[in-house]
Amino acid sequence: MVLSAVDRHDGSMTAPAVSSAAPDPPAAHISTGRSGEDLIADLLSRAGWHVLDRNWRAGPGRDAVRGELDIVAERAGTVTIFEVKTRTGSGFGHPAEAVGPEKLRRLHLLARAWAWDHGHAEIPSVDVVSVHWPAGDAPRVEHLGSLSWH
Repeated sequence: MVLSAVDRHDGSMTAPAVSSAAPDPPAAHISTGRSGEDLIADLLSRAGWHVLDRNWRAGPGRDAVRGELDIVAERAGTVTIFEVKTRTGSGFGHPAEAVGPEKLRRLHLLARAWAWDHGHAEIPSVDVVSVHWPAGDAPRVEHLGSLSWH
């Protein structure tokens, strides 16, 4: 499968073009999620982003925030967190619905922890990327952009 992404002027990506039939996504939700993250990391790289971290977790500590950052990437000096949600069907709703206010708050706290841990003065923005990947079909990607939790 050969993927390409068209990078739009606002930094988002359009859905990938697929040159051959995409394989069926894995059945287990964990491997489905991993497949979506792999797809997005590849698309980001092709669009000129440098992936800095994947599945980053804050180190142990008294104030450590629980959770992980799916993808941390940088382009043109700007670091962005990409939270990737992948679904094979519509039974659980739109993928982005899995990122509610509490999850978004935690992602922003993790973004702060990542910045602190890596010596970055600016706190990365948090973007949500939905991957719709029905069995036997090509994936469709939606980039929802930077979301705040205030």
